[in-house]
Parts: sequence; C-alpha cells; structure tokens
Amino acid sequence: MSQKAITVGFPFSGDDIGGSHISALNLISSFDRDRITPIVFVHHPRKALSRYLDENKIDYVTIEDIDILSPQRDRRFATQSFSALRYPISMVKIIKLLRRHKIDIVHTNDGAIHTTWALPTYLAGAKLLWHHRGDPRARAVNMLAPLLAKHVVTVSRFAQPAKPLLPLEGRISVLHSPFRHPDQVPDREESRLALVRELGLPEETRFVGYFGLLNERKRPLRFVEAVHAFHRSNPDFPIAGLLFGAPEQAGPRLDLETAERARALGIADKIHLMGFRHPVAPYMCAVDILLVPAMSEPFGRTLIEAMMYGTPVVATNHGGNPEAIENDVTGFLVEPENPEAFVAPMERLLKDRNEWQRISETARTSTLAAYGIKPHVDGIVSIYQRILGKRPSDIPARAAH
Repeated sequence: MSQKAITVGFPFSGDDIGGSHISALNLISSFDRDRITPIVFVHHPRKALSRYLDENKIDYVTIEDIDILSPQRDRRFATQSFSALRYPISMVKIIKLLRRHKIDIVHTNDGAIHTTWALPTYLAGAKLLWHHRGDPRARAVNMLAPLLAKHVVTVSRFAQPAKPLLPLEGRISVLHSPFRHPDQVPDREESRLALVRELGLPEETRFVGYFGLLNERKRPLRFVEAVHAFHRSNPDFPIAGLLFGAPEQAGPRLDLETAERARALGIADKIHLMGFRHPVAPYMCAVDILLVPAMSEPFGRTLIEAMMYGTPVVATNHGGNPEAIENDVTGFLVEPENPEAFVAPMERLLKDRNEWQRISETARTSTLAAYGIKPHVDGIVSIYQRILGKRPSDIPARAAH
C-alpha cells in the first residue's frame, strides 16, 4: 500500500526575488510529486516573485488579504503598528488556510515569513521547518525558532543561531543550498561582446560583476569602491563594473546611492546598474570576475553559481564565504570592508590569463563535485520524515539532478 504524500506549504512575501528564493524554488521543483506535494503561497501577487513563477510555470496560491509582520527596521512605524494590530486576524486566516490545504509541514525561508507564519503554524497543528538563510544574530531565529520550530536548517555553519533561547541540539542541521549543474556554459567571449554592444563600450572592455539584491549586507557601495581602487591603480586598463540586481522593496534605494557614489568617485562611466536579469548564465559568463564585498553573507548563491560557470570569485573573508572558497585555490578571500584589498587579486586575474584559467578550472571542478540538487533534496526530505515521525522507508526521496 502506497504511503500518503507529505504536503508542504512554502509561503513567500512576493515583493523581492533573490538567491534564497531561487534556492527554495529549485528545491520545490525537484521533489518527487508522488512523495512530496509542495504548495506555494504568495502574499503579494503581480510583483517580482509571481512574475518569476509565471515565467517558470510554477503553480502558486495567491493570498492578498493577510498582512505580513516584517522585521525590517526601515519600514514605516505606522505600517508596522497597523500590521501588528491586525495580526490576530492574520493568524486566524493562516490557520484556516493551512487546514484547508491539509498542510503537514510549513517550510519558511525568509525573515518576514518566519515571523508571520511561525505561531499560526504551531496553532494549526502543522510542523514548522525554519530555513535560516540570514544573520546568525537575527532575533527571530534566536528567540522564536527555538520555541516554535520543529527543526531549523541553516545554509552554512556561520548562519547557525548565535544565542538560541532554548537548546537546538537534535533540531538543527546545516544544508548548503541546492544548485543545478549547468547544462551548458555560454560562450564567454560572445557573452562579453554582447554586453559591450549593449552598453556601447570599447570592444576591449573587461567586466567585473556584482550579482544579487542591492541591500546593506551585500555592500554594493563597496563594490563601486573596489572598482574605483582598481582604476586608480590601473588608470589605463579598460574596466567596467556591472551590478545585476535591484534594491529590496522595503529597503533603502541603494541603486541611487550606488550611482551617486560612482559619480562622487569620478567613475560614473565605469559603473552600470543592470537590474535583475534572467536567465543569469550569459551575464555570469560575460564578466571576468565576480566581486563579493558582502558582510555576514550566510552562503552566497551567486558565488557558487559563478564558480560552476568557471567565473573566478574574489570575496570577503567573512560570513559563509570561507566555507565555499579555498583561498588562492578556488578563488580569493580578502579583508572585509577594505576595497583596496580587492585590487591585487583583480590584477592577477585580469592581467595574467594563465592565473585566470587556473582559478577558473579549479573552481568549476570543485563546485560541480561538491554541490548539486540531489544531496539537498535528500537532506530536506529526510528532515521532513524525521519531524513527522516517519521512517525513511515510508517516503523514499527521488530528486531530479
């Protein structure tokens, strides 16, 4: 007799789309539907995430009448207060939603959703898998998760809660994000020349890239400053810095601040805001180097993706970056918050083709061997089984590669 599939709810706010969303959606699309039934809930339809879901033909349930409690410090106080006052109503609606869809497990993936869905999930009798992709000092993962989550998954050792209210022993796992191996790698020179034509730049221009949301943690201003530091040391070298991404919906306009910083440094002509692009592969392959100036980045998705495409990475020696890069072997790790520290590895990679080739090949071989979809899916399904008290033989995992 076949076992009943586990029904897992994946709620998302829907405002933004970034690496954490791509990771979660890769997981969702890779489940064996005979064993796991995922249901995606989107709070704010017709925005960035729902457009992405529509383009990729991923079904979802829209929920427009439930307020989200956002932990973002920069939201207006009046909006926060209004959402908090309405939260009891929102909780009742979420409980009814979970029961209507017969959700066994709620798998949350970002701060606002953790905060909004944790208590109603508990009250509805469903199990909560809290997937932490953020700062280890975040209040919610240290206070709420130990009380309400059946299990906590972090994307790196760095991201594990720093001071949990209750011990999480036996209820916490580290699973790196899922990564699909590229079916093919776009031609690098063709991709570079396509960008040269798009931007109207000289054909010999070399590109360094920033990929991800424009938020404070990822330090887009430091990216601009690193390009400036390189240009100051190499004034005749034809370089351009490309930022692929958009500011967070609830965050400051770091796109405007980034452009202003470039103007103030006198390199406005060398910095280009490219917006969110999909698919990302041609742009990852168009840049010579990925620069990651982020601080406290739990485990950067674009860092691994770039390495899989053979694009060398220079990243801060902070957060989860050292768990992904072996310095001077698969990439370079540099002093955080120091734009000048990026210059020497950039010079090595941009001026010595053999050095670029060495790092490119080592990074690609290493990441393809270490990261994939199947290990992540198997790990998550195993956790689902454990928190529902099922034996591994009850629901065997079968994932797409």
